[in-house]
Amino acid sequence: MEKRSFRAPRWLGRSGALTSVLAFLVTALGAAFAPAAEAASVRAVYPTAAEQRHCHGSGTRLVVCVDQSAQRLWVVRGRSVIFGPVTVRTGRRGQLTRTGTFRIYWRHQHHWSSLYNAPMPYAQFFSGGEALHGVYGNLGRGPGSHGCVNLTVHDAARLWPLTRTGTVVEVWGHKPGS
Repeated sequence: MEKRSFRAPRWLGRSGALTSVLAFLVTALGAAFAPAAEAASVRAVYPTAAEQRHCHGSGTRLVVCVDQSAQRLWVVRGRSVIFGPVTVRTGRRGQLTRTGTFRIYWRHQHHWSSLYNAPMPYAQFFSGGEALHGVYGNLGRGPGSHGCVNLTVHDAARLWPLTRTGTVVEVWGHKPGS
């Protein structure tokens, strides 16, 4: 949830190259060994008419849509869905994902959270320390994120080339059970 790059422990030394290699290996190996069945099982149906009315772009504007009530994310250009929808995991009770319209302000493909000591592959920060990013393992496990919008690493990697700094992110709804 914060905007800090990976900081290596003292015993690893201060080598920026080693830090970058470690972060890259964690991201690459996790993506290579993530079960393909998991990625296929989280696919959702086309956004509903109500969801499309709530989140749409105009002209060639790209918008990342996050419906917390349905725990889904998709990307639209105008009224055309160009990515997803895919299943996501948003913030847990006490650390809810903020709602509103935001812009991606910082992207880091091989990010490492120093706050939670965890990989955040394909991190795209949009609100304070909240980001769209990949996670290893099952999105259905656990109560939720610390406020970020979690995707499978596979989906986060597919989303990465579509967005840029400045891309609009719309978040609405309430996570069930929060």
